[in-house]
Amino acid sequence: MIIHVVNPGESIYTIAQLYRVSPESIIEDNELESPNQITPGQTLVIIEGTRQHTVVQGQSLYSIARDYGVNVEDILEVNPQITSPMQIFPGQIITIPPRTRKLGTIQVNGYAFPNIDMEVLRKTLPYLTYLSIFSYEVRPDGSLKSIEDTPVIEAARNAGVAPIMVITNIDEETGGFSSDLAQTILTNQEVQNTLIENVMTTLREKNYYGLDIDFEFIYPENREDYNNFLRTISQRLSEEGYILSTAVAPKISADQQGLLYEAHDYPVHGDIVDHVIIMTYEWGYTFGPPLPVAPLNEVRKVIDYAVTEIPSQKIFLGIPNYGYDWTLPYTPGTAARTLTNTGAVDLANRVRASIEYDYQAQSPNFKYFDDNGVEHEVWFEDARSIRAKLGLAYLYDLGGVSYWTINRFFPQNWLVLNSLYDVEKVL
Repeated sequence: MIIHVVNPGESIYTIAQLYRVSPESIIEDNELESPNQITPGQTLVIIEGTRQHTVVQGQSLYSIARDYGVNVEDILEVNPQITSPMQIFPGQIITIPPRTRKLGTIQVNGYAFPNIDMEVLRKTLPYLTYLSIFSYEVRPDGSLKSIEDTPVIEAARNAGVAPIMVITNIDEETGGFSSDLAQTILTNQEVQNTLIENVMTTLREKNYYGLDIDFEFIYPENREDYNNFLRTISQRLSEEGYILSTAVAPKISADQQGLLYEAHDYPVHGDIVDHVIIMTYEWGYTFGPPLPVAPLNEVRKVIDYAVTEIPSQKIFLGIPNYGYDWTLPYTPGTAARTLTNTGAVDLANRVRASIEYDYQAQSPNFKYFDDNGVEHEVWFEDARSIRAKLGLAYLYDLGGVSYWTINRFFPQNWLVLNSLYDVEKVL
């Protein structure tokens, strides 16, 4: 795999010639709808695959390796018939391996809403270990607001992907996470018992593989109540053969202040649950100022702390599958527009903006003026930023990654993931 950053004046055809691949393969792999319109700064993932090279007079294994950007050792590994690098001859056919070696095996979770386009789901499932279906909203009496998840569960299982039930403390009237609702659940044993029974019934009836708990904005005074709830439900799930994961805020210290952070007790989650999904995104968010959504330098601070409290193989690194478009100058309280990653590139194309790259944050971005002369700033994810995040998972020996969300297909993400890792399946 090669990540090519488009330069001014380049075309798909000149890029294809540069890497000795067909233009059609670049267009198809990257799912380019307008291949004649590419933007400076845009990334293209080049999947070279295994190629055949016919040796010509004067070539050596060293010069061939240099021309293809691989090591002599890599060529020898896939050509066992070559017993000595000095013994090749004109007309001999040599297999050239891809430049990218896989880093190993990883587990991959993808959050999806039940209304996900089934074609998007079909294309995504081969790259997933778990499909977390968002979400069953908990009610104050311990009942659950039902969702139409049966088709998605069946599609997941048919593809060998483990479906995960998600419960949240989202208030069904306001549509937001509710601290009061969480407190009601976590401080009333009778309501908890009802909730657990409803969860277990749903897991059995819907043929789920496990449970993910995404309780957010819990009051700090309910921290130990939440820990005890996790201990109780974890034991019940384990007895019946289900796994448990939790989604937690991106903390950089145990005593980090703030309603989002204080009740998420990393050491307890790391001890109790099977996977801890760290929501390492939303530095740039809808009502905040223009910032990268998941700047790598900030994400690293979170993981630096997390691995001191949670076994690394239990940690799933959160990766955003979206970007934002802010209006400038930023006014507090105004909302940014959410974009898909492919939509951000299409926008840059349309407004003739060159895409820049922040190497500290490992995030692409650009500015433009709309038809009314108003300036905008856009931050999103591309192949480079995805590679950086997946590399972080390898560097810290994490158990996996988790995407929020997979409802929009981002082909470059899956090309990069597939080039770097084999995805573990548990079904």
